[in-house]
Amino acid sequence: MSVEPAEWFLSSAARGNAHTRVSAWTEGNLVTPLVHGANYYRRLCEELSALSAGDEVFFTDWRGDADQRLVADGPTVQDLLCQVARRGVKVRGLLWRSHSDHVSFSAQENQRLGKDLNEAGGEALLDQRVRRFASHHQKLFVIRHPSAPEKDVAFVGGIDLCHGRRDDASHRGDPQQQPMDRRYGDRAPWHDAALELRGPVVGDVLTTFVERWNDPSPLDRRTPYRWIVQRRAHMPRKAKPIGVPAVSSEPVGAHPVQVLRTYGHKDPPFPFAPDGERSIARAYMKAFGRARSLIYVEDQYLWSNLVAHGIAEALRREPELRLVVVVPRYPDADGPISGPPNRLGQIHALETLRAAAPGRVGVYDIENDAGVPIYVHAKICIVDDTWMTCGSDNFNRRSWTADSEITCATVAPELARDLRAHLWSEHLRLPAGDPRLQDHRGAVELWDARADRREGRARRHEPLPVGRIQRLWAEPIYRIIFDPDGRPRRLHHTDSM
Repeated sequence: MSVEPAEWFLSSAARGNAHTRVSAWTEGNLVTPLVHGANYYRRLCEELSALSAGDEVFFTDWRGDADQRLVADGPTVQDLLCQVARRGVKVRGLLWRSHSDHVSFSAQENQRLGKDLNEAGGEALLDQRVRRFASHHQKLFVIRHPSAPEKDVAFVGGIDLCHGRRDDASHRGDPQQQPMDRRYGDRAPWHDAALELRGPVVGDVLTTFVERWNDPSPLDRRTPYRWIVQRRAHMPRKAKPIGVPAVSSEPVGAHPVQVLRTYGHKDPPFPFAPDGERSIARAYMKAFGRARSLIYVEDQYLWSNLVAHGIAEALRREPELRLVVVVPRYPDADGPISGPPNRLGQIHALETLRAAAPGRVGVYDIENDAGVPIYVHAKICIVDDTWMTCGSDNFNRRSWTADSEITCATVAPELARDLRAHLWSEHLRLPAGDPRLQDHRGAVELWDARADRREGRARRHEPLPVGRIQRLWAEPIYRIIFDPDGRPRRLHHTDSM
């Protein structure tokens, strides 16, 4: 059945940002889902290893661990990026400047990777041009071959270049562990996803990088401490502006793709999004408005009534619509202070969704064969096996309004259906050709039955409760720190984007 992209995609005007050079959408692309960090790292390693002098690499990241191995017996992130830079490849990277590693963030690791890359002849910037309490959360790679543009490729998804991500379908975890809640064990199982993109969409992903790179605002809020740290590390204080390199517009496939972003409203403003950009949120709202049979979500959080209300409206409008959501069993940090705010937003969202459609909402977490919970970091949404997204954004107000994010949406029924069936086959332990993987009407019943009989990896999800006294302090911390509102103040306390 033919589906018109315009029925699902945002128009240029509807994305709400007239200042970007990103296309409304592009046609003629080839989209390949890469499920699991090990598969993404392997493809990234293959593409980077094949580069030669004159080729170009552009990447953004939330956290980069220089010593993270891309394959079990292969190079580290630092080794490979520095090798290609020394080979004459132009390598440019934007790493979030972050907060200190001492409070479980990434400043020292990102600085180490950036410093090493600059010494090897690349250009890496530590970028703190975000609103307060926000982060640069985009994860993208663009690899260009000026002498052979048909080889150009981009990667967009939720997978950072850091410890913990290199897991596969067995879910035994990455040998290089990051700090996690103890219930995930010493080698936390990890579920993640990204997209490999070829065709005209590569230009829109590259434009997203160049717009950020060329922002003339200072890279950092210059306190004396930050000035000393940056100077000692010989990190650049400003970017050298670049143009948008030309990429091939020749069609290579049949997939239309829309590049969606989030940028918070801030002072000084982003020149390419002076009022911020919330096209990710707007795209979800349009897709939820078209949903008729199934919304399937894999997400790290599923927080915020701002997110839940759009889905709840769709559930109330469509009596046959089902919602299936896969989330982590526990937050990655579930301590006495971090845990209650982490869980509170999800509790609010689940109450809203279940009240809207009793019996038609299924929320699950997953575990590996040893019974260890799998941390779900994937950011995937599939609506009616027609419209699908994968990117860096989570289902929370922070990702929809405050942090910088990038997500790609495509209208491709066969691709969407195959990806969903692949994921369900893995989570529910059903053969790939099982007809139950195709039945939207019995989606929640199928997941409930497999979870209750423990015949797959899925288990019914219930976040641990947050007590009445805890809520007194957890609620404001959740709203201000964990899930801030990055919209202009006039839109606060509304559902408008």
